[in-house]
Amino acid sequence: MSHVKAGGTAKNVHDSPGQRLGVKLFGGQAVKIGQVIVRQVGMSKRPGIGTKMSRNYTIHAAKDGTVGYEKRKVRLFSGRSVMRTEVTVK
Repeated sequence: MSHVKAGGTAKNVHDSPGQRLGVKLFGGQAVKIGQVIVRQVGMSKRPGIGTKMSRNYTIHAAKDGTVGYEKRKVRLFSGRSVMRTEVTVK
C-alpha cells in the first residue's frame, strides 16, 4: 500500500483587515464640511442637524462647525421608545 492518506480541507484560514469603525471626531471638536464623524454598521448613532448619513451608515458633516452628541428618544416601529445618540454640527 504505497499511497498517502487524503489531507483534510482547511477552513477559516482567511484573514481580513478590520473595518476601522467608530467615532472619528468627539464632542466639541471642530469639523469641516464633508468630514467623517462616525463610521458604523447600522444606525447606532443617528444624524441630526448639520449632518448627513451615507448609504453605509457613515455620518458626515454637512457644514462647518463643532460636533455635538445628544441623547434623545426615538420611537421604534413596534411603538416602543428607546434612547439613541444623535450627532449634530452647530
